[in-house]
Amino acid sequence: MIHTYSPTIRRKEMEAVLTCMVDEKIGPGAVNSRLVQTAKELMGFDGAVALRSPSIALEYVFKALNLPAGSGVILSALAPSYQLLTVEKCGYEPLVADVSEETGLVTAGSAEQCVKNGGRLLVLAESMGILPDIRPFLELGIPLVEDISQSVFAEYPPEPSDESSEQKSGGPQQVPGKKAGMCGLYALLGMEEKDVVTSGGGALLIAPSRREWTVLKNIAENAPPTDSMPDMNAALGLAELKEFERNEKMRRELYSLFSRAVLSGRHKTYARPAEKGSTVCSFPLVLNSGFKDVKQYAQKKNVEVRQAYEDSVIALRQESLAPKCICANSLLLRCAAFPLYPRLGQKDASQIVRVLSSLP
Repeated sequence: MIHTYSPTIRRKEMEAVLTCMVDEKIGPGAVNSRLVQTAKELMGFDGAVALRSPSIALEYVFKALNLPAGSGVILSALAPSYQLLTVEKCGYEPLVADVSEETGLVTAGSAEQCVKNGGRLLVLAESMGILPDIRPFLELGIPLVEDISQSVFAEYPPEPSDESSEQKSGGPQQVPGKKAGMCGLYALLGMEEKDVVTSGGGALLIAPSRREWTVLKNIAENAPPTDSMPDMNAALGLAELKEFERNEKMRRELYSLFSRAVLSGRHKTYARPAEKGSTVCSFPLVLNSGFKDVKQYAQKKNVEVRQAYEDSVIALRQESLAPKCICANSLLLRCAAFPLYPRLGQKDASQIVRVLSSLP
């Protein structure tokens, strides 16, 4: 059976973890610090902390922003379910925003309505590696946290210069594009098993600028050591970061291959920018028929297919959220995740292409 998800663990990753075990240094230490430093060099943020889970990272966000108890926290209906559970655990009110059926991303209109309903913080999940038009969210007037667990290393396009700015400056302005995670006050890079970069469990909480890093650093220095990511996990995450470009190139090649296989069919995948405008973390297919039929058909061909949003907020609370989040509920029921990861060999990739091109 070709499984839907599989971490890419090669000899380099195994050797990195084994070295920690041989050195008997498996708790938080030097490798944790190297993971943060390497991510900083690759992404260009001011500071970060490596923590044991994305849930702990989200709790640190609430502390860093000094968010008053009972405040509304806006979440995507397709965000990981732990976000809603953590919001409730910490005494805040989750406000769940609907998404676009074309991208699976929160719509600006839905987020704006949540602000009117008391939202004081937006956690923006960049699902399936696709980046939103960030400007409407920055204009909401509330703190923004980017969840880049699936979009890490994607880049926002440069903002086009407008006529008024040219007149003010005496010439055209070139505004460089920013990497995913560099637009909000903080960014959360989950490194769980299914995330695009995995440490086997944990997260990086990133502060793009100095002011936010000063606050976060003070919180981290006074936190219990059990909050920090152990070196054994950090070693795997460090190796994955260093191998990201190689893995992403292979994922892009597979994505292109699979996309061509569904062009003539009645099912569709999300539109996404080419090159660095998005990160390929899976192959989601929005079905024009029942998920159960597609799952059974693929399984007969030795390919495992799962609901793309089976661990989402709306999956956790479908009964209460479905009437308010119509598009997200539709995607929960109709969006299937097909296997796409660098360890797929040519034989398995060809089998998936055959399945995709002949789906009922």
